[in-house]
Amino acid sequence: MSAFEHFGKPTGDDDAKMECGVCWHVYDPALGDPVWQIAPGTPFSALPEDWRCPNCDAAQTRFLRLDKHD
Repeated sequence: MSAFEHFGKPTGDDDAKMECGVCWHVYDPALGDPVWQIAPGTPFSALPEDWRCPNCDAAQTRFLRLDKHD
């Protein structure tokens, strides 16, 4: 099984971490994004449309949902 579920914004799982498919930067909703001034607790699905990877400037569609390993 792949470590990734799908491309694009996730649906329903607001605490999912998302990883950039270009540079592997991880967006963690619990931390938000200080570069874009996104508050902690902001799910990936609620990011502004113009939000891009703060590390490499990739579009949101290049992000993959990380599987949970509990």
